[in-house]
Order: sequence, then structure tokens, then C-alpha cells
Amino acid sequence: MPSTSEHILGALGPSSGKSYPLHDIQSTRVLEGYEDASLENDTLMQRAGKATASLALAVCPFAKVFWVACGPGNNGGDGYEAAVWLKHWGKAVEITDCSDAHSRSGEAIKAVNAASYLGIPVSPIAPEKFDVCIDAIFGIGKVRAFNSTHAEWIQRINASGKPVISVDVPTGLNADTGDANPLHIRANHTLSLLTLKPGLFTGNGRDACGEIWFNDLGIDSDVGPCARLSGAPKLTQRNHASHKGSYGDVCIVGGANGMRGAAYLAGTAALSGGAGRTYLSLLSQASEDGSAYPELMRKNYASLDLTRTTVVAGCGGGTSIAEALPGLIEGSANLVLDADALNQIARTPELRKLMKRRDPGRTVLTPHPLEAARLIGSEVSEVQSNRLITAQKIAHELQCAVVLKGSGTVIASPTEIPAINPTGNACLATAGTGDVLAGLVGAKMAAGTSAFEAARTAAYQHGMTADRWHGSTLTARALAQSF
Repeated sequence: MPSTSEHILGALGPSSGKSYPLHDIQSTRVLEGYEDASLENDTLMQRAGKATASLALAVCPFAKVFWVACGPGNNGGDGYEAAVWLKHWGKAVEITDCSDAHSRSGEAIKAVNAASYLGIPVSPIAPEKFDVCIDAIFGIGKVRAFNSTHAEWIQRINASGKPVISVDVPTGLNADTGDANPLHIRANHTLSLLTLKPGLFTGNGRDACGEIWFNDLGIDSDVGPCARLSGAPKLTQRNHASHKGSYGDVCIVGGANGMRGAAYLAGTAALSGGAGRTYLSLLSQASEDGSAYPELMRKNYASLDLTRTTVVAGCGGGTSIAEALPGLIEGSANLVLDADALNQIARTPELRKLMKRRDPGRTVLTPHPLEAARLIGSEVSEVQSNRLITAQKIAHELQCAVVLKGSGTVIASPTEIPAINPTGNACLATAGTGDVLAGLVGAKMAAGTSAFEAARTAAYQHGMTADRWHGSTLTARALAQSF
């Protein structure tokens, strides 16, 4: 029988620091078919129904009337099984269903018959009153256009203000990509069954899913994952017998006229994140008073030994960064490219060629969706419709690690299984937080961490700071000083 469902992700971020494998629809289907055929005493559908009903009672213990909205496939069958368990446990249950019974699988038909035997009412019309809704309309199958009845249910559910629990995936959300239909369920809780799906954690997934739970239905998966949900970085303690040279040098190249703040933020984050020394190589021609940032040493990047330096380039760089980029790409030991540096690479074939010649594991790009679209010559909508594939495409084309920022930041590399970051919230949706992330990645690389791992751990720490923030507003400067 299924084990107790595990809470994976809530409003305050991950429930544990564990890393989890993520499986796409294809591999989940393979596992589902293999395991269901080998079970003797019950079925995966029965286990899924019981797990769903158990979670519904756990998160809504005082609810009396449960509306179970069932679709035509196995997701609907899971809903029928949940309804049967809720009825056994003394709850009032109403099922909505407008499906042709002959279109169901054998196991789903058994679940329908069990509900009928218990006298659970079934109607195509949504109930007027209910305390909780279980969304079992559509699951990991093809995200299709809704008929008028299903559309009416979805609108009714979303407008009700009642708790909503989605079975496996909210109706209308693509379990692989996190892309969602314009009309989709916005759940309070989502119970992912058998496997965790990547689309729950990126794109529209977080907003559609609410709190995310997982039940493996008592099955140990031996199918390889398509990605991983990042776990917390391991805590390391600095040796007492160490000095500033022990933790590497970071040079921030950016801060053109009117945009010096971006460079200051990246530099502050690099220092706060552990760099031994941080240099600012400002591209601005205006004079400055550096007394507000005395820890950040001013030095032109051309005077540094770049073979021993981690360079973070592009933060507030404007068009002025173009002249510096060829030398930085060719000569820097470690390189983090952000903002205007990415835009220059997107429009300059020669820079792309230089990027591909760099040693593996030494370069990180940190694009937001628009910058990512420019890098692959597409539109933002295309990037957001499949964030995993986009990040991997950039990583392979430019032979570097990529941090595709946004809800469910994706970290990709030519040689690693991609990761989706579970930390962070809307507090990061403010100017300058991307510059902070670039500086933090630089600090991790300066300490000797590989590009992919530096990107992954920096993204986790960056988001976790926002998850733990208790103030009214998280400014980029406060974020940069908090690591």
C-alpha cells in the first residue's frame, strides 16, 4: 500500500534539503505499465485513490462535502477511487463526470462500479455547495482543449475560494514543461503520484500547483530521471588557518554610465558569498566616490592576471562591454556572463565561436527568458513553453553551464542531468536580483567549484534567502549583503 505522502514544497520553500529525481511523462508511463502488471493484491489506481483521499483528509480535516471532478481517463479513475475511500470514511461525496463509460480503462471501470455500489451520486453538473474539490479531470496525458462542461467546472473550481487538491497534476498544466492552458486549475495542493514531474516546479507549475506533495505508491523507480529537483548545498566550514587568498579573486566587469549599481550589487554579492577579494572594473567614464563600498577594490581588468581570476561580466555593461568580451572570454580562468554580455554574444558569431573554445566546466551564463530567447533566436513564449529544453539547448550550443532564471530556475550543462531550483519567490521579482545571483555564482567558482555546481548551489542559496525573508521588501542590496 502507498506510504504516507511526503510534503515537497510549500509557501516557505522546500520542506527538506533533499534532492529528488524528476521523471517526464514518457518514463512515468513506462514505470506505470510495468508496475501495474506486476501487482497482485491491488492496483496503482487503487493506491492513488487512497493516497489522494488520505491527503484530502489531512489538509482539510473538518470538511464535510467533497466534490470530486472526474475526467475520462485514468486520472478520473483515480478520482473515483478517492471518492470511494472518502465515502468509506464517512464523508459526503459528489462526483461530476460527463464521460462515456466505454472510453475508460478496465481499472477505471472497476472504480466507477465501486462508487456506484456505494451510492455516490454522479452528475455532469457541478454541485452548488462543497467544502473541498478534488481535481481529477485531466492528468499527465495530452493537454487538450476542454469541452464546455469541463471548462465550466474549471471556472467554478477556481472561483469558489474552496481548497482544491489536484490529482497528480493540475488540469491544464503540462507535466513535462510547466506550460499551462490559458484556462487551468489553480490548486492549493497537488499530489504527484508514482513520480515527481518537472512541470510542477517550473514555468506556470508553481502557481498552478500550490503546495506540492509526493506519493510513490509503494514503488521504487529504477527508470532514469530527466532532471533533478535541487537539494540544499552541503555546509562547509572554513579552515581557521586560511586567508583571503584561500578563497579566490572575483573581478566584476560592468557598470557603464548610469548602470554602476549593477556592478556594485554583483561585487557585494561576491564578497558576501565568500570571495576572498573582489575587484570592480567599471566601464563608466564618470568619476566616482567609492567610500560607500570600501571592500570592493577598483582595478582595470586588463591589469589583472585573468588566468587566476573569476570574471563576472555584463552586469550593467551596456554596449561598453563589447570591447572587453573577446579578451575576457579567451583569457579568464572562470567566467560568469550576465545581462549585456549575453546580448552581445547573441548578436556576435565570433563571440559564440570563442565561447565554444573555452575549457569545459569554466563558464556560466545567467540569462532571463528574454536573453535566452535572443541566444537561441526565438521568442520568449517559446522559451517559457519548455524551459528545460531551452536551457539544455543553450548549454550544448555554447558548451557551458546555463542558469535560466525565472519561476523554477533551470540549471543545465552539456555533461550533467539538468536541475530545477525549488527555492525563491516573488520577492526576487525586483531590479538587481539577477546581478546579485551572477556575483554569487562568481564567488562559488572562485572557491574552486565547477561551473554547474556553482550555478546550482548559488541559485538555491539565492532563492532560499528570499524564502526566509521576513521584511516587507527584499531589495537587491539587502539580498546581496545576506549570504
